Amino acid sequence: MAIPTRTLNDGSTLPAIGFGTYPLKDDEAVSGIVSAIEAGYRLLDTAVNYGNEQEVGEAVRVSGLPREELLVASKIPGRHHGYDDAIASVHGSLERLGLDYIDLHLVHWPNPSVDKYAEAWRALVDLREQGLVRTIGVSNFAAAHLDRIIGETGVTPAVNQIELHPYFPQVDMRAVNAERGIQTESWSPLGKRQAPFAEPAVADAAAAHGVTPGQVILRWQVQLGSVPIPKSATPERQRANLDVFGFELSDDEVAAITALGRSDGRLFGGDPDTHEEM
Repeated sequence: MAIPTRTLNDGSTLPAIGFGTYPLKDDEAVSGIVSAIEAGYRLLDTAVNYGNEQEVGEAVRVSGLPREELLVASKIPGRHHGYDDAIASVHGSLERLGLDYIDLHLVHWPNPSVDKYAEAWRALVDLREQGLVRTIGVSNFAAAHLDRIIGETGVTPAVNQIELHPYFPQVDMRAVNAERGIQTESWSPLGKRQAPFAEPAVADAAAAHGVTPGQVILRWQVQLGSVPIPKSATPERQRANLDVFGFELSDDEVAAITALGRSDGRLFGGDPDTHEEM
């Protein structure tokens, strides 16, 4: 199955859909990630705070694919935001993954009350120069956080991974990212526990196109221009989540799903201006 790609502002590319690994752990993680690779996923998303970098690295080796065919992404946690701590954090990720380089590395949350996210960003800029990470970005950054790190370093993140699903479609943040040439990635792209599969906007589109509600939502993500990173340990669902390039939603269908957005649509109140995740 050929997956379209998105070209980033540094000239590299990402598959239009990736595979999320949280909260997979231990043998389930290795088998689930290997299954995802066999299904066709080539972007694997992990983080220090997921506690499964070792399993992701093992799955990369077990898969038997050449290293350059897989893109591995990880993230610097809040407790590692100081410059030297961020450098050490990435080296730790490389060691746990068992890799010589990481394809995409993000600052996981800005944690603005700690006010060290710009240091973490400077560390990533320098690590990219050293070739230890190929592409650098952020996660859960709002406009002010983005503008600060761009202003201080002259380097714009290639990616901003944010919470994005039908109940929280992030219209404003998608525009903020687009204006700065930053690719939006979506975590919890289906909405997790409150997945809106039964909403008429989703269910009717699924019936009209002969696909599942989950496929409709992921296709909506793709048509918004985002890169969703769904997680499933089930091979059948992994394949279904990837099989969203054979149909197209109408503009009205896309708009109806976006209109499901709620002011309180966040999954757990993770407002980047106030949420702290160390």
